[in-house]
Amino acid sequence: MHRQGIAAIILSAGGVIAAPAPQASAPAAEIKCPIVFDGRVPVGTEKTFFDTYATNTIFNPDYVKGNDLKWSQILQYPSVESSRFDGADYQAIEVTLSDKSIFQQQNGFRRAGLQFLRDSSDGPGTTGVKTLHFSVKQDPTRPLNLTHEYLNVWHEAADYSSNQIQFQYGQIIGKSAADKNNFKILDRNGRSLYSVAADPSSWQNFAIKLDYTKNQVQIYYSIGQAALKSVAGPTSASLTGGGQFQIGMLKKPTGTSDVVNSGYQEKNLNEGQIYGGLFLEDSANNCVSL
Repeated sequence: MHRQGIAAIILSAGGVIAAPAPQASAPAAEIKCPIVFDGRVPVGTEKTFFDTYATNTIFNPDYVKGNDLKWSQILQYPSVESSRFDGADYQAIEVTLSDKSIFQQQNGFRRAGLQFLRDSSDGPGTTGVKTLHFSVKQDPTRPLNLTHEYLNVWHEAADYSSNQIQFQYGQIIGKSAADKNNFKILDRNGRSLYSVAADPSSWQNFAIKLDYTKNQVQIYYSIGQAALKSVAGPTSASLTGGGQFQIGMLKKPTGTSDVVNSGYQEKNLNEGQIYGGLFLEDSANNCVSL
């Protein structure tokens, strides 16, 4: 889905300067399974492309972001080498947070989360066996404050009561700070499924296989351009309740038990998380692109 013939359309739009091309890198790794949602961004895509339904065929232009912000104000194109599944045709995107990153009336959070355009609470992303792929890279000019808890990639249940799977960074509220420098994949009850130290300079590649039929999760990981390998699972985890994927950042406050509505957030916020190789594939018959 969203096969990117749109690149030619984007590049033909007059009067706009083309987005910068990524640094040279190895050819993209082969995606061997059917793509359900494709979140990869073609080289040359203008940031204004993400602002309206008239142009944005990749993500939902309305959610989830600061009330007075457009995605063209949130997303950046970092000059980095391409991630494993991007190659020369697709470019990394950086989701940023600022003081204006307040969604609805959630004043405790700073939040920006991309949603696949055709993802729905009872759609194909919630049935069968699916694998979510994403690569992350750190921006030394927009470092995260790891005394806070960050929710970076998650699948939020349709009733908003929990996240069936959550990829987190920083110090988890109420937990030890000993692993604040680790990326942590947790189930909906906060149980750790996998943890690995964040690399300050390299791409880190993750794939989370969600077996909705068996309520199981399996995690794959690699660094740089290396092929992914299974590092955890299959592990039992409740995946019931439908919902949608979000990819970006939800920064929780400190100093409060009411994290949605209050708490401490720094001023003049300028933080970012770089993403690449983002897609959801159909993993029927145990198909996983590595």
